[in-house]
Amino acid sequence: MFVPRGILEEKLRNILAEDIGEGDVTTSLIVPPKTVAEAEIISNETGTVAGIEEAEILSETVGLRAKAHVEDGDRIEPGQVLLSVAGNARAILSVERTMLNVLARMSGIATATASMVEEVRKAGAQVRIACTRKTAPGLLYFDKKAVLLGGGDPHRFHLDDMVLIKDNHLAIIGSVEKAVKKARENVSFSKKIEVEVTNVEDILSAVHAGADVIMLDNFSPKKVEKAVALLKEKKLRNKILLEASGGITRGNLLDFASKGVDIISVGMITDSAEALDMSLQIRTTTKKRN
Repeated sequence: MFVPRGILEEKLRNILAEDIGEGDVTTSLIVPPKTVAEAEIISNETGTVAGIEEAEILSETVGLRAKAHVEDGDRIEPGQVLLSVAGNARAILSVERTMLNVLARMSGIATATASMVEEVRKAGAQVRIACTRKTAPGLLYFDKKAVLLGGGDPHRFHLDDMVLIKDNHLAIIGSVEKAVKKARENVSFSKKIEVEVTNVEDILSAVHAGADVIMLDNFSPKKVEKAVALLKEKKLRNKILLEASGGITRGNLLDFASKGVDIISVGMITDSAEALDMSLQIRTTTKKRN
């Protein structure tokens, strides 16, 4: 993923400003203004790191010097130094929590994603692990980037990325066939059409109406297998991408991956992945003279 640095800086400044408020009252009261310090961000867990670029930019935004010791997407171990920062001690302390929050959350998402990707690869399943739009408000860019760094697929970023017809659309329009046909008649050539189905009977209607992707919503593994078999029987399997979604966890991931779908989307990757444990430790301090 790439956005111009100025845009990324703005995203990060907004997060930092929310935390700092009107100023770091504790630091301003007890740390002399001209104190210089060196600090290290340390990993306390094994995982896949993400957010190094963001931590460097945050450091530089407040006038610190940053040196990365790992790259985004690397495997990290407990006790490993991820990033060194140096400069004004007040600036280090004021940016500490924001840097750790971004790094820990992104790394937790990347770690959860990488774990699932590795599991399906070891099982020999050719399926993409994707996240959903269940991201934290204001953190969509960072959550989705972390999924990519973990080897997953970001799925949609925004509502304008593709046509995705879901249950509430169908409740208004009336049927899968009618909704897909209406979308196909009006959609740009640049947009794929995906439709959510809740029963096997609607799958053929979706294909014949012109869908590009079918989301098998809350299907059991056995029901997914039945859907794949139906498409093969009708010689339509290669005409469509199949996505399994809903109720999928680490515990049942392989049950779905083994049934022949192309994509497995997992909301918990972004909406409930545990942050990776990290800490910032001050190593040296020096008080500058006037």
